[in-house]
Amino acid sequence: MSTIAETAARGRTRRRMRIDGWRWGGRVFLAFMLLYTALPMIWMLLTSIKSGFAAMQLPPQWWPDQPTLASYQKLLDPQNSVGQDFLRFFWNSLFVSTATTILSVIVAVPAAYAFSRFTFPGRNFLFFAVLLRNMFPAVIFLVPLFILMRAIGLVNTHGSLVLTYLTFGLPLAIWLLKGFYDNIPVQLEQAARIDGATRLQAFILIVMPLSAPGIIATAIYSFIGAWNEYIYAYTFLSKNEQLTLPVGIQRFFSENTTDFPGLMAASFMMSVPVVVLFLVLQRYFVRALTEGAVKH
Repeated sequence: MSTIAETAARGRTRRRMRIDGWRWGGRVFLAFMLLYTALPMIWMLLTSIKSGFAAMQLPPQWWPDQPTLASYQKLLDPQNSVGQDFLRFFWNSLFVSTATTILSVIVAVPAAYAFSRFTFPGRNFLFFAVLLRNMFPAVIFLVPLFILMRAIGLVNTHGSLVLTYLTFGLPLAIWLLKGFYDNIPVQLEQAARIDGATRLQAFILIVMPLSAPGIIATAIYSFIGAWNEYIYAYTFLSKNEQLTLPVGIQRFFSENTTDFPGLMAASFMMSVPVVVLFLVLQRYFVRALTEGAVKH
C-alpha cells in the first residue's frame, strides 16, 4: 500500500516539475518578447535626448552624459520653421486618421449587423468577398487607385487618403464586428420590439451598447492603420502643407541626415498617440479579438 502511495507521490512530483518547467519557460519567453519589443522604443527615446555629437559617437553611448530636450523644444515651437512643419504634419495625420476612423465605424457597424442578422441572396459570397482586397499586397492597388483618384480630382487632397484607408480597414472591421453581433442574443432585440421599440431603436438602444468593445476595437484598428501608413500618402500627396507625419518626417529630415536626435524625437512623438490610445482601450481590443472564439 505504501509503495503505491509513494509511486503516486513521485508521479505528482514529476508532473508538477514539468508544469513548473513550462511555466518558467513561458515567463522567460515573455520577458524576451518584452525586451525585444521595448528595446527599440527605449533606444529611440534615449537618442532623442542626446546631442547630435553624442548620437553619432562610437562606441554608442547608451545613457547620455548631458541629456537635453532641445529636439522636442524645436519640434513643438510654432515660431520656427521646424516646429511649424512638424505641427502641420501632425495635424494632417490626426485629421486623416480621425476621419478614416469615423467613416470606418459608420460603414462597418450597419454592414456587420446586416451580415449577422439578415438573410439575403449572396450573403455568404459577399461576406467572404469583402476580404478579397486583403488577400493581395497593398502595393498592387497603388497605380489603379492613383489613376482613379486623379480621375475624380482627389490627388493632393486628404480625401484620397481617407477613401483609400477606408477600403483597407473595412474588411477586417466588418468581420470583427460580425463576430460580436453573432454573440448578442437575438431575444434581447425581440424583447425590445415587443415593448414597442422599432428595429432601429432596438439596434441603437440594445445592440450598440452591448457591442461597444467591438466598435472601440474597430476604431483603434482603423486609426492605427491610417496613422502609420506611408506608401499611399507618399504617392497621393506632393504638397508640403498636406503631408502626413510618416512622409513629412522622412522628407523633412532628409536634408539633415545627421540630425538623428531630431528624427528620433519626431518618431517618438509620432508613436505617443497610438501607444496612449492602445493602453487606454486595449482591454476592449483584446475582448473583441477573442469574442468570436466563444459562443454564448
